[in-house]
Amino acid sequence: MKLLPVSLGCDKNLVDSEHMIAALCNAGYTLCDDESEADVIVINTCCFVRDAMQESIDTILEMARLKDNKLKALIVCGCLGARYGNDIIKEIPEVDAVTGVTDPAGLIKIIDEAVGKSSDSLTSKPDDGLHNSNNRVITTPGHYEYLKIAEGCNKNCTYCIIPKLRGKYRSVPMEELLDEAKLLAGRGVKELILVAQETTLYGVDLYGKRMIPELLCKLSEIEGIQWLRLLYAYPEEVTDELIDVMSTNPKICHYIDMPIQSGSDNVLKKMGRRTDQAQIRNVVKKLRERIGDICIRTTLISGFPGETQEDFEETYRFVNEIEFDRLGVFEYSREEGTPAYDFAPQVPDEIKKSRRDELYELQQAIAFEAAQDMTGKDLKVIIDGYLPEDDVYVGRSYKDAPDIDGIVFVYSDRELVTGDMVTVEVTDAREYDLEGRLKDESA
Repeated sequence: MKLLPVSLGCDKNLVDSEHMIAALCNAGYTLCDDESEADVIVINTCCFVRDAMQESIDTILEMARLKDNKLKALIVCGCLGARYGNDIIKEIPEVDAVTGVTDPAGLIKIIDEAVGKSSDSLTSKPDDGLHNSNNRVITTPGHYEYLKIAEGCNKNCTYCIIPKLRGKYRSVPMEELLDEAKLLAGRGVKELILVAQETTLYGVDLYGKRMIPELLCKLSEIEGIQWLRLLYAYPEEVTDELIDVMSTNPKICHYIDMPIQSGSDNVLKKMGRRTDQAQIRNVVKKLRERIGDICIRTTLISGFPGETQEDFEETYRFVNEIEFDRLGVFEYSREEGTPAYDFAPQVPDEIKKSRRDELYELQQAIAFEAAQDMTGKDLKVIIDGYLPEDDVYVGRSYKDAPDIDGIVFVYSDRELVTGDMVTVEVTDAREYDLEGRLKDESA
């Protein structure tokens, strides 16, 4: 039977989907990319914020229309399934089954039953959200891939539903991660991007201490892996040992994604965050002193319940002072089942948007100036593709994670291949992006 998988939401969801696809292929399902030809469609959903939830619902409704065609089974899994499973079945009768963040064997049983196949030989294990490391289909371009090192979260920030959907923090055993990384490297992956709800706590539950520095070192020893990139590092967990490893290991990108959510101590306390402005400032100072070319990305939430104009101005001043290299801003999303849902006063949508736009305008000026400062410098770039209409290659430097950061437009007289790592001399800046020419490394 032909299977069409649809993965929505974050990169962690994408990893789940890749394990799921591999298991379904091993169970006899054949992948297809044409929804009109699919016998089974599985949608791995997201509902972290309102926009993600709406995208998931819209996708389910769109695929539900195909039940009048060839489609035999429409299955919904993932976070939205875990959160609103009964409602989905009730409101969208075309959906044949709903499950949460399930193990692949359990999902196969659900699908087999939906299409009338026998799966008596399959046994479902208790859901832990962790996967068989040697069973995965790559859906990224192939030269970079995400390595999910843990599941769940213990932080319980007041705005976040993830701990209720994904459970407590659970690290993947290191030997399994190393096996998976070797498998990916053997398939041509050069850049590994480490992800989890929080990467910096890796190993605390299994080994009694933070093991992210050791994991990074062991991953760097794998032949073929050239870049290691760290996402979702909480500032209070960024240790001196981690900074030392990042500063001395040549394969670890001088890049860290460190969400702070607010620059106001008052708001941080209401959010249930375990840090304050002074601690964040201290971590940033350490990173910049010990890793001179570090690229720090962060995220903020605008319009958290009770955020006053004074709180916002404090955040604005903080961002202006720190000058983060990369910054994203999300309007607060009021999520049922979280403590902040009942906080008062809720900030009107127009104020959330206005504050978000002000922060982006500030960050734009910071980022544009930083991009201009790169002119004339050399950068190592990994090639992501080619734009034939412009006769230019597109790639990323160590400062740029896929899909969320900028790109480098590379002009070259010789043919390049996706995944090539080349040296580029930056010749100009296009707002957040850079332009450059391939440097003759033989000269």
